[in-house]
Amino acid sequence: MEYIQRAISATIKNRASNSKVLLLTGARQVGKSTVLNHEFTDYNSTTFDSREERRTAREDPAVFFLNNKPPLIIDEVQKEPSILEEIKIRVDNSDERGKFILSGSQKLELMKGASESLAGRVSILNLGGLSLREIHNVDFNRHFVPNDSYMNEREQHGQTYGDVWEVIFKGSYPEMYSSNRSWEDFYSSYVNTYIERDINELISADSVTFAKFMTVVAARTGELLNYANISREVEVSLPTVKSWVSILERTGIIHLLPVYSSSAIKRAIKTPKIYFHDTGLACYLAGWTEKTAVQRSAVAGNMFETFVVSEILKSFNNEGRDYKNHVFFYRGKDKSAVKENEIDLIIDENGVLYPVEIKMTGNPTVKMAAANSVLEKVHDRQVATGVILCLCDKKRYLSENVLALPVDYL
Repeated sequence: MEYIQRAISATIKNRASNSKVLLLTGARQVGKSTVLNHEFTDYNSTTFDSREERRTAREDPAVFFLNNKPPLIIDEVQKEPSILEEIKIRVDNSDERGKFILSGSQKLELMKGASESLAGRVSILNLGGLSLREIHNVDFNRHFVPNDSYMNEREQHGQTYGDVWEVIFKGSYPEMYSSNRSWEDFYSSYVNTYIERDINELISADSVTFAKFMTVVAARTGELLNYANISREVEVSLPTVKSWVSILERTGIIHLLPVYSSSAIKRAIKTPKIYFHDTGLACYLAGWTEKTAVQRSAVAGNMFETFVVSEILKSFNNEGRDYKNHVFFYRGKDKSAVKENEIDLIIDENGVLYPVEIKMTGNPTVKMAAANSVLEKVHDRQVATGVILCLCDKKRYLSENVLALPVDYL
């Protein structure tokens, strides 16, 4: 298959050369093994998909490392996390950097004892699916923050993306762009493999019920997370739903976007919003099998919003930046308001709040950014010009403090 150059590659190589251990996480099939094997051709490599390799690593790590000498890439490391203690001993006895590169489809905290074993020794990066920039070969790798510096630099790489609904429906898994595999065949196999190889190792649940759970969650992408509603629809207990949502998050399927909170904004809700990282997978699970059908559906706005949020999170990941304490949303109701106010996205960076509305329209209006005024109450932050990220054809000011921005700026 054709290799697609990944934006995160330079960051991976830099981190590997400066860290004792590098861990690359990401959902199944996003291309972790491919990018590592492509960029580190002089490394030995092995995978814990092999039962024999897992057994040797667990029972006789000395022999394992005789057969797999550093510098070494270990794939699917979450399947035998006991090896991390042995890696800790080896890196503590050496000043060398870049001897071990690990990859896995579960975040570090899901691996038993991993956080303790590698604390202070590991650099962690997360790889998502292909971004719009990668699909269209745009050589630009700054995380999205709609200030003048970012927008001016983005304009120098004047690539337009065309019909983004092609990518929204197709999804972002590399195999969908490097082979002729059918959409339905890929996602059907993906879901089955994910449940059989990832979920069955983590929970005891029948595959039919868990598949139904994933379908119910996919239908709610872009909405406030309501555990009780999901529990009723799937017919499993509330604690079970909470546990399963957590696993979807930690295996890279969904992202829970936290609400922006401040002592100055006292009526904000505390419930996160739920987003699938891949809209192609969300479309498949929710039963949408044609691009035009989902584009014209009642959930089109949520799918578009999910897609844009995912692209913004990828831009942080690909630059090696952590978005956890920088990307939020807001929903709340002031005493004087008739209904709740919502800001789709708030990027908090360097003492500035950047309010972003995500709208599936080519004709944005100032009213779409009306909720931005609530941020003026946050006195320890400046509030930047509000942005409406949408399907308009060019950047234009709608007022002195509201800017319409095409998705081509992602």
